[in-house]
Amino acid sequence: MRIIAMTLMALATPMLAAQRASAAEIVVAGGCFWCVEADFEKVQGVSEVVSGYTGGTVEDPTYKQVVAGGTGHYEAARIEYDPDTVKARQLYDLFFRSVDPRDAGGQFCDRGNSYRTAIFVDGPEERQAAEAAKAEAAQVLGQEIVTPILPLEAFYEAEDYHQDYYKSTEKTLTRFGYVDRADAYARYRAACARDERVRELWGDAAPFAGS
Repeated sequence: MRIIAMTLMALATPMLAAQRASAAEIVVAGGCFWCVEADFEKVQGVSEVVSGYTGGTVEDPTYKQVVAGGTGHYEAARIEYDPDTVKARQLYDLFFRSVDPRDAGGQFCDRGNSYRTAIFVDGPEERQAAEAAKAEAAQVLGQEIVTPILPLEAFYEAEDYHQDYYKSTEKTLTRFGYVDRADAYARYRAACARDERVRELWGDAAPFAGS
């Protein structure tokens, strides 16, 4: 486990330059897509993360529709990466250690179906990598993993203001007042106790906690 944790921590460092020449992609749902985007854009070999919606039945849904329920969609993230630098299996390992995969009702302070965890796979190779990562996570935790592995269908990009929310300097009115989106994101993440709870679950193997 220590070797795996050290390998994952080495990957989860700030990238210097995005290389997209041989890009591949995976799609995951890990609760708030702002947090998934913020986490995985720090991984070496990841060129971009796009917030969006998938897994439901409504075409081109809006954020309000998804969080209100009834669409079947998850808040999800499309992670674009260079497979010569990082592999899908490594990304799935990082994903499991960035969430609470035991929670079937949402993630942390965000409750409801749209905030559940899931991995969406496109083909047998992705499924094999995802299943292996899930089995290894279950073995490490010694607990049931409820994160489903589902076939990837349509992925709808979220509204523009959701993209790169965690680093946007545009001011917006939030429950924290009229502040930069980056500031609102940081306050939301702290209030939701995401990092604290991930550290409690995964310990030193949590690659993004505190980031």
